[in-house]
Amino acid sequence: MFNFMHNMTSYEDTFKDFTWKSVEEELGYKPGDFINIGDYCTDRNCRLGRAEKKALIWQDHHGNVKNYTFDDLRVLTNSIAQYLKSLGVKSGDRVCLFMDKVPELYLGFLGILKLGAIAQPLYSAFGSESLFTRLDDAKTTAIITQKKHVPKIRTILKDMDYLKYVIVVDETDPTHSKDKEYIFNLDTCKRVESFDIFPSTAETPSVLHYTSGTTGKPKGAQHVHYSVISQYITTKYSLDVKEDDIYWCTADPGWVTGTSYGIIGPWANGITQCVLDSGFTADNWYSFIEKHKITIWYSAPTAIRALMKEGEETIKKHDMSSLRYLASIGEPLNAEAVLWSDKVFGMKFHDTFWQTETGSMVVSNYPCMKVKPGSMGKPFPGMEVGLVDIKTHKPFDKKGVVGIIAIKPGWPAMFRTYWNNKETYDKKFENGWYLCGDRASIDEDGYYWFVGRDDDVINTAGHLVGPFEIESALLEHPAVAESAAVGKPDPMNMEVVKAFVALKKGSEPSKMLELEIMNFIRKKLSPLAMPQEVEFVESLPKTRSGKIMRRVLKAKEWGQEIGDISTLENDM
Repeated sequence: MFNFMHNMTSYEDTFKDFTWKSVEEELGYKPGDFINIGDYCTDRNCRLGRAEKKALIWQDHHGNVKNYTFDDLRVLTNSIAQYLKSLGVKSGDRVCLFMDKVPELYLGFLGILKLGAIAQPLYSAFGSESLFTRLDDAKTTAIITQKKHVPKIRTILKDMDYLKYVIVVDETDPTHSKDKEYIFNLDTCKRVESFDIFPSTAETPSVLHYTSGTTGKPKGAQHVHYSVISQYITTKYSLDVKEDDIYWCTADPGWVTGTSYGIIGPWANGITQCVLDSGFTADNWYSFIEKHKITIWYSAPTAIRALMKEGEETIKKHDMSSLRYLASIGEPLNAEAVLWSDKVFGMKFHDTFWQTETGSMVVSNYPCMKVKPGSMGKPFPGMEVGLVDIKTHKPFDKKGVVGIIAIKPGWPAMFRTYWNNKETYDKKFENGWYLCGDRASIDEDGYYWFVGRDDDVINTAGHLVGPFEIESALLEHPAVAESAAVGKPDPMNMEVVKAFVALKKGSEPSKMLELEIMNFIRKKLSPLAMPQEVEFVESLPKTRSGKIMRRVLKAKEWGQEIGDISTLENDM
């Protein structure tokens, strides 16, 4: 076990004394000053003496490794910014990143920000239609991609006269290029030592992240350069990063975690981080941790449950002794997963809660604080978080009563609008609070306990049942790898609970197993929360960020329109 002083030594003292001004001072920022995320993650580290420190350790699916220092980051992001500028890309233009987790994705993100353009990261797994929806909404000027993804772009290019530049990072033969296509190679490009970084200030737009809605088009959450203040300090306090840490965030930058905590947070803290550009297998991940001696690991409950499914034998083949801190984001983390990690790694996963719109962590389990398995933890210092009534949206302070999580606006990483959709943005605020749309309760010690998304809660005979408690109970059964609970129509009770279950290796679906599972959870759940039906499935519908898409399951049960499923990804 590691024995050291945490960055946050006392939650209560930090919460009482914390101010955003103190973070600004720590970063050498004064209101009205120049503040550019690209500069903070690259040049500033060099000014602080980290020029030769390793910034990025990248590994592909063949095991090939590339290393980049902070000086490499500085120069190469300059090179990308200069190249974009030479093409005619200007400040405020939207530049899409449409790549696998290659180095160009990470460096391109910062290069775009140095230019003063707006970075628009999108999952490389999107098909042409999903890609077009987001590019068309943003009226994107340029897209940086790989040749394997170029055919998707070519099929929609005729409908996008605003898209002027398709920049391909791994093409070597100019004769393969077609209309609007340009070649930029990071390994052979001119290294630009000096670039005049755009003089962005706190409210200058930085990143446009698209979220998938229940209905209608995806929404573009617009963030600003000032967000680095939140992302820096939450990484320092919630993830406990230190100068000599080797950090791994498993999220793709197509998801906000992959930018806030896979690019900005760690590099604003001057930390070495690792990226694995490879498909998921337990052996791959454990080998990666062992090879690079990773100390801090930030992952998703979906991945953690997939590792649980593989069992402990795979872990025993690898040396995991470098790990000192584990954290989780995406879906709420079930208590079973926390207890499992404590058993197999000798340390608990620390759950965190936040959203694309919040830009940084809202509620967390902190290293200096006792972990209550299944709880989201406590609010981050400097953020006024509470619950509002489900119907009136007025704040209340009653322990154990379920409400909607709400935050007082004003934290640095809060999104500033939905792109071209101010009406929907305004609806997210009521009575002076930003409404997260997630239900939770608060216990006597101030810990938050997740119940479910506002639209996931099941109304059975007038009683509201959250899917999380049902799914957590199901996961405690030794045969269950993953679970999802939704409401299905019922003539007597409006809705009753239906559970979908994916089994661990070695377990086969059967009526006997269904009865065994039902008897197992009967002792753990109230009669209202008991599933009336269990359906065994190979896998659950999930977004690429790891969230279970309960609404897809529910829509099928009710015969409804499924809505936007462009982020659906059944494979890890």
